[in-house]
Amino acid sequence: MREEEKINAGILFSPADPELKAIKLKTHNLNVDYNNTYEDEEEKRAEILSQIIGELGEGGRIQGPIAFHYGKHTKIGRNFFGNFNLTIQDDAEVTIGDNCNFGPNVTIVTPVHPMLPNERRAMLTANGEKKSLCYARPVHIGNDCWFGASVTVCPGVTIGDNCVIGAGSVVTRDIPAGSFAAGVPCRVIRKLTEADSMRHLPDILADNSIIE
Repeated sequence: MREEEKINAGILFSPADPELKAIKLKTHNLNVDYNNTYEDEEEKRAEILSQIIGELGEGGRIQGPIAFHYGKHTKIGRNFFGNFNLTIQDDAEVTIGDNCNFGPNVTIVTPVHPMLPNERRAMLTANGEKKSLCYARPVHIGNDCWFGASVTVCPGVTIGDNCVIGAGSVVTRDIPAGSFAAGVPCRVIRKLTEADSMRHLPDILADNSIIE
């Protein structure tokens, strides 16, 4: 079994495997290329992102700088906006739905390392080789989610549609659809309802209106 297949199977793999290192090197270099562009070089940025991300829907925009680990394991839907310093460590699959908006310094991680130090240093493979091994858990984010600044999403988490995650949260467990959640660790504060509409904040809504 190839190391990338082991990632998908959720079992221990070697991140130092030559095939995986080649993928990461290519992506890391492309990150640098993207981060060295100007904001108005839209075509150049789009071309670089097409080489990094597995899937990126129409209307996607990422402010930069960016840090993708594999890139190819990430799938992003339509009309995505990622603010400054988006980091996605996508050893395992990361999926992000349509119409999601991320504030600055959002981090998504999928790899998990052994808890015991001797196991982190090395374990024996099936071939009897000593290697540093880890495993990874996919992250899935639904449609129409908004993440505040400096949100961290941990391995194996699923966040449902229409969620708001408060700034600085560390999401360690699944968040059901339609929730406002925040904290360290992140927990559901309440369900989002019509009472959260801007129509109830007329001083802020000013002379704007809600699209019915």
